[in-house]
Amino acid sequence: MSLLIEDFGTGKVDNGKLIAAVREIFPLKPADIINRLNLRTIPYSKTAAYGHFGRENEGFTWEKLDKVDVLKSFFNIK
Repeated sequence: MSLLIEDFGTGKVDNGKLIAAVREIFPLKPADIINRLNLRTIPYSKTAAYGHFGRENEGFTWEKLDKVDVLKSFFNIK
């Protein structure tokens, strides 16, 4: 498995540290990703209409921001 993070020069933290944070905080095994994002119950008809990114509707689990505080804590950001 490979992990690439590209901030296109807009990052506030070193990419190496960001990669370390992602590896520590987010489960990256395929089964863990499936379970965390609840991918077995994707609302396919809702996903097919108007795209599947930038949506706040229920069921779009990949749009959750529930790890923001954990990441801020990792980097000592308030």
